[in-house]
Amino acid sequence: MSLWSGLAAAREQLVIGVTQFPSTLNPLIDAMVAKSYVLAMARRPIMAYDKDWKLVCLLCTEVPSFENGRARRETTPEGKPGVAIRVTLHPDAKWGDGTPMTAQDVVFTWDVGRHPQTGVGDFESFRRILKIDVLDPKTVVLHVDRVTFKYNDLAGFDILPAHLERAAFQEPSQYKTKTRFDTEPTNPGLYHGPYRIAEVARGSHVTLVPNPHWWGAPPAFKRVVVRTIENTAALEANLLSGGIDYVAGELGLTLDQALTFERRHGKAYRVVYKPGLIYEHIDLNLDNPALADRRVRHALLLALDREVLNQRLFAGKSPVAHSFVNPLDIAYDPQVRAHPHDPKRAGELLDEAGWKKGTDGMRQNAQGQALQFELMTTAGNRMRELVQQVLQSQWKVVGIEVRLKNEPARVFFGETVRQRKFAAMAMFAWVSAPENVLRSTLAST
Repeated sequence: MSLWSGLAAAREQLVIGVTQFPSTLNPLIDAMVAKSYVLAMARRPIMAYDKDWKLVCLLCTEVPSFENGRARRETTPEGKPGVAIRVTLHPDAKWGDGTPMTAQDVVFTWDVGRHPQTGVGDFESFRRILKIDVLDPKTVVLHVDRVTFKYNDLAGFDILPAHLERAAFQEPSQYKTKTRFDTEPTNPGLYHGPYRIAEVARGSHVTLVPNPHWWGAPPAFKRVVVRTIENTAALEANLLSGGIDYVAGELGLTLDQALTFERRHGKAYRVVYKPGLIYEHIDLNLDNPALADRRVRHALLLALDREVLNQRLFAGKSPVAHSFVNPLDIAYDPQVRAHPHDPKRAGELLDEAGWKKGTDGMRQNAQGQALQFELMTTAGNRMRELVQQVLQSQWKVVGIEVRLKNEPARVFFGETVRQRKFAAMAMFAWVSAPENVLRSTLAST
């Protein structure tokens, strides 16, 4: 869902409103939608999926395949089936400071990505690359330790500029704090997309200007400003006053606000609703003794009437997710197991787990400890706060006490979630990506 005024088309500047500020601008560290949104204008991965779920080159000349000879089966040093993938970078690919993008940048990125101390989110995918051979300044061969359905998928391989980032990697454990993407984010050599980042005001805005060394089609605007307005009511007010031209669908108004906005201002603004791959979910901290019990986790899910929540808060436009794989995704299984609202079974599971109801209707264990959790999310997002209240009420019906605590997005994502500081439950959005290595997505260390 996106909203825009139609005024920006006649201007040289576009101001986009979002509700979160990136915790980092390093493309390999943290999986935050706000960061991805900004970097999509300033960087490109080696390849990406198009609307038909086909891989297309963004930085390469040809997607490797067995059919075109750029991929071939081989045996790993351990005697297992592997694959060699030959990739050639676009001949005109350059960094924003004019430095050519080369095979050495690919090798350096692999070194950073596979090091266990750098904090790279998709460490597992980099680790699966056993070695990289450099054939010429623009061509590499990646030797991967297994053959899978995504053997040629390098969509998550976001190349780093070795000439700028190598110094920060001298101490791998300090890389995520010394990376120039955060210490010097306006250095043009960090970017290679149609835009480069020219200004970063932490918590306020990021300004992008055209990259003179971009080899593709020229960008439409001479200046793009991504403004962070964490409070969604203030975001709407800025759109109405002309302070912003466009509200991002991924990080903008909540659905209820958009519906109301369309009723009131639909003649002056265009409101577009599009299904996407983002889903809202709750992460559970399994260090919490109660949550470590699968029966308790299952009971938490069964106690929720998510369809009622969808109809009452989202006007039926936010269907219940039965899996972390979106129905729009090519890998979705329509036979996936559903977990319908079943408070009776939820109560039985809690009884089995030793959490009995007291005279006040709330549950406690044999030691007299109350079954209570803390649910956190981003502050200022009215819809999430309403969802919190509904969840709190539904869990109370089965005897679970839930306290609500919220933080600004920059703190919630930059510290609390990243460092697993939430005591029990953290609610935020994620993106359906079943092609990613599940260990990278679901495991913690």
